[in-house]
Amino acid sequence: MRPAYSVAGMLLIMLGILALSIHSVTYFSHEQTTGPLGFFAFDVSRPHTIFINPIAGLVAVAIGLVLTLTPRHHTAV
Repeated sequence: MRPAYSVAGMLLIMLGILALSIHSVTYFSHEQTTGPLGFFAFDVSRPHTIFINPIAGLVAVAIGLVLTLTPRHHTAV
């Protein structure tokens, strides 16, 4: 059975590689605004972009490698 830090390390490696391959994420929020006279309502979708720093991906991969490759310590009972 793998220790929890090894599984967490593999997850960090995968997320780090994903962060290095995707530079930004864009999503849209929908708002309802009224017209200039107040009679009509318009649906407006506004884009929001989240930029991912490549350094964050490198740090995640590095920490994941350290967690995955750290040897298991056996304790005497």
